[in-house]
Amino acid sequence: MTLIIGTLLFGMYRQLINEQELQTNQHLAAEKLRYQQMALTLDRRSFATQIRTADPKTALVVWRSSLDLVGALSLMPDDMPLLPETRDFPILTSGPDKLHILTGGLVITRYGPVLIATRTDQLATLIERFVNAAITALMLTIVLTLALGYLFSKAILRRLVQYNRLSRRIERGEYSTRLPVSWRQDEFDMLAGNFNQVLDTLEANLHAVRGATDNIAHDLRTPLSHLRIGLEQLPQRPAEELDEASAILIEELDHCLATFDAMLSLTRIEEGQQDLELQPLSLNDLCQDLFEMAEAMAESNGQTLSLSLDQDYSVMGDKYLLFQALFNLVDNAIKYSGEGAKIEIIQQGNEILIRDNGPGIPDDATEKVFDRLVRLDPSRHNKGTGLGLSLVKAILQRHNARIELSDNQPGLQVSIRFS
Repeated sequence: MTLIIGTLLFGMYRQLINEQELQTNQHLAAEKLRYQQMALTLDRRSFATQIRTADPKTALVVWRSSLDLVGALSLMPDDMPLLPETRDFPILTSGPDKLHILTGGLVITRYGPVLIATRTDQLATLIERFVNAAITALMLTIVLTLALGYLFSKAILRRLVQYNRLSRRIERGEYSTRLPVSWRQDEFDMLAGNFNQVLDTLEANLHAVRGATDNIAHDLRTPLSHLRIGLEQLPQRPAEELDEASAILIEELDHCLATFDAMLSLTRIEEGQQDLELQPLSLNDLCQDLFEMAEAMAESNGQTLSLSLDQDYSVMGDKYLLFQALFNLVDNAIKYSGEGAKIEIIQQGNEILIRDNGPGIPDDATEKVFDRLVRLDPSRHNKGTGLGLSLVKAILQRHNARIELSDNQPGLQVSIRFS
C-alpha cells in the first residue's frame, strides 16, 4: 500500500512539473508571437511604448534600445537563449519577497532582441508545498499501514496458534476435536471447515475399522474355537470318526479363509486394483442366466422364483463380476426370505429389481448392511462372511450403477440402476 501511494504521489508530482513547464512554454510562445507581430506593424517609438505599458502580470518584457533598457526589468542577463529555449534567472525587488525567480528567453525582432519572461517561483512554492504534503501523507500511510499490518498479523497469528494447539490434540488421538469456524467465513474458516470434514471422515473410518475389527473377532472366534477344540480332540477320536471330524475342521478352516479372501477381493475392487474385462452385456441375458442358476436353489427351499423381462438394455461391464454381484443378491433373498417365499427378478430397461416377501430388514439398516463384516442379528445363525453386500456395492460402483434397498411391504426390494 505504501509503495502504491508513493508511486501515485510521484506520478502526481511529475504531472505537476510537466504541467507547469507546458503552461510556461505556451505562455512565452504566445508572447513571442505577439511581440514579433507588434514589431512588424509598429514604428520604434510605438514599439517602445507598448513595452513600457506591458502588464507585468502577463509577462515581464525588456528591450534594449539604442539608448537604454526599456521595460519592466532593469537588466537583461547575459547568455539568455532564444525562445522556445528558456532559462531561469533571479531578480531583486523592493517588495516583501525580495527575490523572485523568472523563466524566459529572447525574441529577435527587427528592432533588436526582446527578453520575455514570466514569474515561476510561485509555482515552485506550490510544488514545494505539494512535496511536503506528499511526504507527510506518505509517512502517515507508512505508520498506519504498519499499525494495521501489525494488528492484522496478530489476529492471524492468534488463529494459527489456536489451530496448532488443536492440531496437537488431534495428534494425541483426540479425534473428536474440531477447528472453530467464525461468522466471518474467510479463508481460514473455509480451511477449518474443510479440515473438519476430513476429521469427520477420519473419525468415521476409525469407527468403521473398530467395528470391522469387532466383527472379525466375533465372526472368526467361533470357527477358530471349533478348530482348536477339534484339533485337541482329534487324537482321542476313534479311527472311524477321523474322516468326518477332519471334514468338519476343514469346513471351519475354509470359512475363515473365505472371509479373508473376500476381504482381499473387496479391497482390490474398491481400490481399482482389479482390472475389469469390459464387454457389451445384455441385461436380459444376465437375468436369464441368473434365473437358471438360482431356480433350483429356490425350489429346494420351497420357494417360488419368477423372472420378468422388459425391453433389453446393453451395458459395458465385466460379465463375471456383474453376475457375481447379482447372484449374491438373489442368494441373500433365498437365504433370508424364508420357506415358501416368493422371489422375483424383474428387468425394466436399465433397472433390475430383486423382490421377496420375506421379513425384510429395518429401514435404519438399509445403508448399514453395505458396511464390511456387518451382519444383522437375525442372520447370525446362517454362515457367511458379512462381506457379500459390501462386495456387491463395490462391483456396482465400478460399473457406474446405483443400488438401493427399500421396503417391499412385506419383504425387501433391491433396485440396481445402470447409467
